[in-house]
Amino acid sequence: MYLGGIEAGGTKFVCAVGDDQGTVFAKEKIETRDPEYTMSRVISFFKNFKIESLGICSFGPVDLHRDSATYGYITSTPKAGWANYPFVRTMEEALHVPAGFTTDVNGAALGELACGAAKGLDGCLYITVGTGIGAGLITENRLLNGVTHPEMGHILPRRYRGDDFEGICPYHRDCLEGLASGPALKAHWGRPAAELPANHEAWTIEADYLAQALMQYVLIVSPKRIVMGGGVMKQKQLFPMIRRRLQELLAGYIVAPEVKENINDYVVPPALGDNAGITGALILARQALDEKKSDKKYA
Repeated sequence: MYLGGIEAGGTKFVCAVGDDQGTVFAKEKIETRDPEYTMSRVISFFKNFKIESLGICSFGPVDLHRDSATYGYITSTPKAGWANYPFVRTMEEALHVPAGFTTDVNGAALGELACGAAKGLDGCLYITVGTGIGAGLITENRLLNGVTHPEMGHILPRRYRGDDFEGICPYHRDCLEGLASGPALKAHWGRPAAELPANHEAWTIEADYLAQALMQYVLIVSPKRIVMGGGVMKQKQLFPMIRRRLQELLAGYIVAPEVKENINDYVVPPALGDNAGITGALILARQALDEKKSDKKYA
């Protein structure tokens, strides 16, 4: 049985054919340009295979409410050309298969829970720090969604002392994404994150903002484990800095051993690396197929 998966990011689409155990038989990366360019290539890739269903994990915001007229749409994204794009309808009409749909970070959370750094638990928080910042939460094996999906990258951190960078978020300027995403780092320091030395002051400020965010998440949703991925988090020096600052900010208030004693195993990189999202997409494809067979909505 072939399943299809799409991890749709702001920079690239990863398209894959595989199974729900994360085994990938074929994969292609397609640059995220305008929908006409990108989607024609996405559809061409999948038409080379007889897939049974498709899982789509997309950058957002997206509409995940099945009774909504715009279910399956990318909605108010600042990504040029993609606002109000009918993603699910486009793929179902092109391929004639059922499609599951969620956010890119929800997909990565699904992948890491099933096959990666949170395997064996019933939940985790996955946060990506890259082109944007977003997070997906699974608790008791269910994805958290409400009025919309969580937008954890747009919380407002306290400004680091002496940091007068105004931020780049087109909606909020100095929210977490506006201060700590990959493009924010480049705008702030004049160089991409990958070109900044490990001892650069940028990382102290970055770790502070990210630790502040984790503090809010720990206090509000109490995730079983926090998995941090994305291009910025490939700077390995960040992990010990974030863990240490998180403990300082919590100041002993949370006495759970995961946070107090085993922080190195609580805030971790993705075990699946860059494959977390596409693994989650394949899991989502299997769920869509099971839903079609049972004629019941997957919740």
